[in-house]
Amino acid sequence: MRAFICLFFGAVVSGALGAAPVRGDVVRGEQIYTRCFACHALERDRAGPRHCGLFGRKAGTVAGFEYSSAMKKSGIVWNEKTLNLFLANPAKAVPGTSMGYAGVTDAQERADLVAYLKQASQPGKQCP
Repeated sequence: MRAFICLFFGAVVSGALGAAPVRGDVVRGEQIYTRCFACHALERDRAGPRHCGLFGRKAGTVAGFEYSSAMKKSGIVWNEKTLNLFLANPAKAVPGTSMGYAGVTDAQERADLVAYLKQASQPGKQCP
């Protein structure tokens, strides 16, 4: 009975406080990023904007890239939290975005992808 109460209490506290953030794997994230190649690249714009220098950048600000007005007006600054929310469901995060991708539903895959993008777009990395 005591074990049940401890397990129940732990579940209630965990639910009340929210789940712990999922830790990302950079190597796995790089593999997942290959799914993005149809529209994105680190070093150049494609159908979507380049990802080099992504972290800390305000959404809709890559010079020369044509963004939706929704993205330009979003006010988002890309970091782990904002990217995770956007990748989960781009159309919900930024209604009117031109990104037609449904999103990455798996939290671990998103964490891995975000970890890779953070590492790949660090200050000091070569960006065009």
